[in-house]
Amino acid sequence: MQRSAPQTFDRVLSSMCTEPHPAARAAAERFLATNPGDPATYEEVAALESAAVDVLGEIAGLSDPHGYVTSGGTEANIQAVRAARNRSRGRTSDPNVVAPESAHFSFNKAADVLGVELRLVPTDADRRADVEAVRAAVDDDTVLVVGVAGSTEFGRVDPIPELVDIAHGAGAFCHVDAAWGGFLLPFTEKAWSFAHAPVDSLTVDPHKCGRACIPAGGLLFREREGLDALAVETPYLESTSQATLTGTRSGAGVASAAAAMDALWPDGYRREYERAADLAAWFAEELRTRGIDVVDPELPLVAADVSDSVFEALRERGWRVSRTGSDLLRVVCMPHVTRESLSAFLADIDAVR
Repeated sequence: MQRSAPQTFDRVLSSMCTEPHPAARAAAERFLATNPGDPATYEEVAALESAAVDVLGEIAGLSDPHGYVTSGGTEANIQAVRAARNRSRGRTSDPNVVAPESAHFSFNKAADVLGVELRLVPTDADRRADVEAVRAAVDDDTVLVVGVAGSTEFGRVDPIPELVDIAHGAGAFCHVDAAWGGFLLPFTEKAWSFAHAPVDSLTVDPHKCGRACIPAGGLLFREREGLDALAVETPYLESTSQATLTGTRSGAGVASAAAAMDALWPDGYRREYERAADLAAWFAEELRTRGIDVVDPELPLVAADVSDSVFEALRERGWRVSRTGSDLLRVVCMPHVTRESLSAFLADIDAVR
């Protein structure tokens, strides 16, 4: 079989994945054959996972975090729903989860796999969760209210403290999906984390803006009971129980997350956030000067209204771009995206319009 080279990131503008940090790449190779799913056997990678969870807690404003390095945001969100359902047994036999329509599609998977009802509610005029719509959707069978901190389509941050109040007022838990935004938001004034409200669980992915290798997501709980609600017995392993979903996991992802955060938190991430925010603001203004309608970027993600013919022509020129559910062009200013690459993209927009 002929060997093929991996795709470069030169023209990738829609992905929330990026080139891993060199330290992350080296650590991933060293721990490639280890299994953090059996921490009693693989003690070295288990220690790295504990360190990674501690730093994720620091990033998300939680001094005593309980969690683990997941395969990504989908697993973390499914597990958050599962923990809320399990912790609510005895209170309801017909659980539901309330989330804004901007929530990631992983919550649809969670509802399907776990047999819970997913109630999607509208967003407001600024594409954030509509607080009153959430309030109206919550009832005695609600086990979880979801807020998004850095939405996938528009980079919006929901009113997290208000959502927590609604959830707890109904006897439910509140989960924040900050899979993409979690490594950007610490350098903003946004209220999004455990530090800003009594959030119960939170998703944050090192393999996105954290610069870890894939797969390396993250799930954090405020209380140990959240993680305990996921645990099952593992009688044939050295470890006697396991709270993760996937069982055998990649030591590469764990080690790379620990290495990337050790190299970049906090100053490296701050510099990257400032660079990306400036780049997104510049790119949005460049589009506006061309008469293209743009959604004001809140985080380094730009959504713009371009015609189908322009969009398809850009793809034909090799640009990896995608559309939002409302058919807007979507460009994510990840670490590999530069002013040079966006200048080339703008030149192609000019050429095909």
